[in-house]
Amino acid sequence: MVTKLRQFFVEILGAVLLGVAAVWLTTGGRGGEWSGWKVEWSPRWLDVKTLFLSILLEAIPFVLLGVFFSAFIQTFITEEQVRRWTPKHLLAALPFGALLGFLFPVCECAIIPVVRRLIQKGMPLHVGIAFLLAGPVVNPVVMSSTYIAFARQPDLAFHRAAAAFVVAMIAGLLAYGFVRKNPLRLGVESRLRHEAAHAEAVRGKLSATFSHAIDEFFDMGKYLLFGALVSAILQVYVSRETMVEIGQTPFASQLVMMGMAYLFSLCSEADAFIAASFGSTFQAKSILAFLVFGPMLDMKTTLMLLGTFRFGFVVKLVIAVTVLVIVVTGLWPL
Repeated sequence: MVTKLRQFFVEILGAVLLGVAAVWLTTGGRGGEWSGWKVEWSPRWLDVKTLFLSILLEAIPFVLLGVFFSAFIQTFITEEQVRRWTPKHLLAALPFGALLGFLFPVCECAIIPVVRRLIQKGMPLHVGIAFLLAGPVVNPVVMSSTYIAFARQPDLAFHRAAAAFVVAMIAGLLAYGFVRKNPLRLGVESRLRHEAAHAEAVRGKLSATFSHAIDEFFDMGKYLLFGALVSAILQVYVSRETMVEIGQTPFASQLVMMGMAYLFSLCSEADAFIAASFGSTFQAKSILAFLVFGPMLDMKTTLMLLGTFRFGFVVKLVIAVTVLVIVVTGLWPL
């Protein structure tokens, strides 16, 4: 009953947000008119609107990539194949999951539906968590953009990938040791199986792939919309100068950079250029914390995770990743 009420609330909230976003976009600039009433936007709300749209435009192509790849897995790859391809031994399975990003270079938005589908298909949770956390960092596209952004300190691209690999391995190990129940949200697993059986029974595999992709895009889209809106509001109303002033000590600056990575919700394929702009203000370890933490957790991906995994599991994952990034980047030899 509680699960159904929560699902109903989320669906209603998603519909309301879509309506608000449509009104917001159709009213245009500061003096837009819509349906007989006039809307006046303050300069700050115009900034929120610009940031909201920029986050959406940046994220949607990668979300589309992720949902199509997820739908491809659902339609063309069997559970037996996923289990056969995944190493059985823990010491081989964790590096396998953490290095999958090299084969499937997707960012943090696209990887969530892919990991959900792989776990539903039989991939062990600890391997999926290692892939979820390391994939958006340990991939050739992100490493290349980091190398270009830090042209005067190119070895930071290697440090970023290596630190993310270590954090993902430890998080996967914690999942292996402490998580006993399937953390996918109630109803998600059975619904995915029902969708697959129904779609493949009445359509060809190609048509079923598009059907899965569309369903998954709308399922993930409402969390992306809400996360982008909250991130845009916080970016406008919490000034960078205030955060820089707070982060005066090494530990505080590390926390501030992680906080900014969480609030800014930048794509992992472009966040290195923003991090480089803080190079003269913050220490190298704080910059590394920004580069490692942001692709693993930010505002919009936290909401997308809540739409995929149970609430308790997401809270534990957020705490574990935050502590691991603080410790690993704090001790990292830079």
